[in-house]
Amino acid sequence: MKCPTCGSEAFYVKDPDDAYDIYEFTCSGDDVAFSGDIDTGDIPEIENETETYCNKCAWHGKFGTLED
Repeated sequence: MKCPTCGSEAFYVKDPDDAYDIYEFTCSGDDVAFSGDIDTGDIPEIENETETYCNKCAWHGKFGTLED
């Protein structure tokens, strides 16, 4: 999956409890791979309605709108 604006496969989501904490991930095909040392209990669930932000440009929108 890639950004509909720039084609990047690098994204992040914000922590719903603290908007200053983010979780970066990449999308290769349908696989979501979080980067860094994230405790598996802290990984947010990514669903089609999850607000997602591109890590390379200003695009943000629902995860389900990313292009294949």
